[in-house]
Amino acid sequence: MIKRMALMAMLMVAVSMGAEEKKAVTLREVLLAELRSTHNDNKDWFVPANVAVKGLTAEQANWKDGKGNHSVGQLAYHLIFWNRRNLMRLKGEPAEKFSGNNDETFDAFDAKKWEETVKELDNVMTEMEKWVETADEEKLQKAAHVFANISTHNAYHIGQIIYVRKEQGSWDPNNGIR
Repeated sequence: MIKRMALMAMLMVAVSMGAEEKKAVTLREVLLAELRSTHNDNKDWFVPANVAVKGLTAEQANWKDGKGNHSVGQLAYHLIFWNRRNLMRLKGEPAEKFSGNNDETFDAFDAKKWEETVKELDNVMTEMEKWVETADEEKLQKAAHVFANISTHNAYHIGQIIYVRKEQGSWDPNNGIR
């Protein structure tokens, strides 16, 4: 019995000595992980924006189901609008005039500019990540709740994009969904 206890104690000491100390996760790391999971990091539970819009033609991006739902292009444009507006606010830049009518943030999509829309979506999400990477701690603390809302909003509408693509028949189930 004593031999077993001694052996157990030695194992516990060896395990504790070999275990690396876990580094505390910083707010910056959490915010970047949130943003990247909805932008281009395909390791999480849902599809990021870059994968959600990948490979669509302008015609497919403009398709609607006839039930009053938005097209993929409208959803992408909406994300660009709100992400850009939040980024401008974070940077202290004046936001473009906006009537407050959220329908306008969907309806301004132009299918002729689909490829540009895809690039803009990627660019604005990249710019938000850069802001988080370079902001000082005080700004990060003040903006943390904004990023929680941005990430949730992005995930919600990206889910809609996937749903529209499934309804349309343009979604490849091998695109990385778990």
